[in-house]
Amino acid sequence: MIPENYVESVYAGFIGMNIGIRLGAPIEPVAWTYERIRDVYGDIRDYVKPYTTFAADDDANGPVFFIRALYDDAADRELEPEDVGRAWLNYAREGIGMFWWGGEDISTEHRAYVNLRKGIPAPKSGSIEVNGEEMAEQIGGQIFIDSWGLLFPGRAEKAAEYAEKAASVSHDGNGLYGARFMAACIAKAFDAASVDEIISEGLRMIPADSTYARVVRAVQDFHRDHPEDFRDCRQYLEEHWGYDKYTGVCHIIPNAGVCVLALLYGDGDFARTVEIASMCGWDTDCNAGNVGSILGVYSGLAGIPDHYRKPINDFIVASSVSGYLNLVDFPTFARELALLGYRLNGETAPQDLVERVKPGEVSFDFDLPGSTHGFRTSNPFKTPVVRHSVQQTYGGRGALEIVFDRLVEGDSSKIYYKPFYRRAEFNDEKYKPTFAPLAYSGQTVSAKIYADQWEGEPIRLTPYVRNTYNREEVLLSPATPENGKWNDIEWVIPDTDGAMIDEIGWILESPSPLANRAIGRLFIGQFRITGEAKYTIDFAKQAKEFGSVTPFSHHRGVWELRDGTLWGKAEGDASSYSGNYYADDTEVEAVITPVSGDSHCLIVRAQGVMRHYLAGFDGPNAVSFIKQEFGAKRLITARYDWEHGQAYHFKLKAQKDHFTLFINGENVLECKDSAFGHGMFGFGCLEDGELHIREVQVRTSVS
Repeated sequence: MIPENYVESVYAGFIGMNIGIRLGAPIEPVAWTYERIRDVYGDIRDYVKPYTTFAADDDANGPVFFIRALYDDAADRELEPEDVGRAWLNYAREGIGMFWWGGEDISTEHRAYVNLRKGIPAPKSGSIEVNGEEMAEQIGGQIFIDSWGLLFPGRAEKAAEYAEKAASVSHDGNGLYGARFMAACIAKAFDAASVDEIISEGLRMIPADSTYARVVRAVQDFHRDHPEDFRDCRQYLEEHWGYDKYTGVCHIIPNAGVCVLALLYGDGDFARTVEIASMCGWDTDCNAGNVGSILGVYSGLAGIPDHYRKPINDFIVASSVSGYLNLVDFPTFARELALLGYRLNGETAPQDLVERVKPGEVSFDFDLPGSTHGFRTSNPFKTPVVRHSVQQTYGGRGALEIVFDRLVEGDSSKIYYKPFYRRAEFNDEKYKPTFAPLAYSGQTVSAKIYADQWEGEPIRLTPYVRNTYNREEVLLSPATPENGKWNDIEWVIPDTDGAMIDEIGWILESPSPLANRAIGRLFIGQFRITGEAKYTIDFAKQAKEFGSVTPFSHHRGVWELRDGTLWGKAEGDASSYSGNYYADDTEVEAVITPVSGDSHCLIVRAQGVMRHYLAGFDGPNAVSFIKQEFGAKRLITARYDWEHGQAYHFKLKAQKDHFTLFINGENVLECKDSAFGHGMFGFGCLEDGELHIREVQVRTSVS
């Protein structure tokens, strides 16, 4: 039975995983050995690096995206390995992001992807038969499985079964045992009375005579005889189970030993467990992430220290082909995962949970304990406290509290959310995240704000958005919230003339004099961005960052900015995506100049690399409407005389199951199909060629 606090436990597990990843990432091998970590950082008790924004990581990408197989293919039946293999092909951009592209003879995941592209299906794609034992037993078998454990609370057998199916896309042998073990531990953590009970349940899911089981028992035995110092156990692992005995880039067995070591010596304490996993070296972010998931569920939100949770701020970025899905809000993801969990476990989800999940909308309610939904302020001196609070609530169990301290005329602080990110906000290029904004011109922003002002002249809240091209704030009409009550504040996002929006919120000010300075609190009880989006993309105001042209994610091909135009060149098929992943009715317009090749198309309703529609030039003197569903199928083709080097104004309308393509104002193609009811827009080709794109206009809605 699903536990009463299921959503909170999933939330805690996901937070715990990401804390572990963030803690361990800066001290990964090979540069950081166990000895260097020990000598430089000593007894780790906090993050070792103050990231501006933590970049994407493969350890989080897998848990976020591989479970989408349950939406796309296994929505009404049992999961199969092929379903997860299709998720790999659909959400990963070839050669960039998602996982480590270290070479198909070095990186297990790279090899598995190549196998899938060649038509070798899962689980054969990850098998020892195809890839050899050394590659099949690297650590990836257990680092992508956290969500499977979170989906099956208390059902270790089912969690292990699904984790094995997912891991078999890229791994085999002990790689699969690691997937089963970790997923089972996470599932058991929902109702376990002790860490020993968690580990025992994990062991029960794998063969007793396997090498994986033997290293787990060896660590248990050592801990029983030497429970005082984890470093003694780490030395034992080095001598008997180290990397010199299990070759490859990052074998699962030594790291399995570290995970069990951290669980035992951490003794149920979340912080100590992820710290020990990091201090032990080897694959630090993977190991700390796995045990962080287990201990997050086991200890709950109350067991996660604020100094680890606060920098996370309910947010990570990912690096799939969907820039929209790459902006991961923790409460939103936890609820979506929990709703999926109810379905998989055959139980009816609470109506409150159902109503709070709104795909395609920004919908924040601060209901989950400690939730912040990524909100920030710009002036910590004048707004020194930003935190979750239960002192005022609106339709839930909490609100975001912002304390403002002695504002006078001329003081200000922005209170804002970031719907889009730029390269400058990250410290490194790790896993190349890309972004499509979560907010666009024409949409409506609505909020419930409670004012609790103690002194001073009444405060003003001026709605604004920031144009990311020139970094200017576009201001709207200010509002003065009524003190001592909930205020409805609503406004429409203004046009930014082809640039993206990377901040959205309010500028807080007060006309107070020095003798009567403004002090008090604001509570945000609800924040939503809804409605039809209508915007343009001016490529003169975009940039190439993380290997992609903003705000697009590119799959194959070469995409560049030249003279205010997007240039795309492909050897074979290539595609580029942007926009709301959940957009249904869509109109996309662009001026396209075919330079070479015979395939030049607009894309709509894209649910990934392998699921979308294309419409446009398709061979000499022809236009087609094409369904890409793990293979291109032409639904309709018509004659249209077109020439290389000439600019054409394309307009593609998608209204429910009806599609219309206009070229230079002429209706050239109509088609009906219901395979994909929502998705991103973009550009693509099915063969070699080059095209230039400018003057993009987009109009989308979400039902």
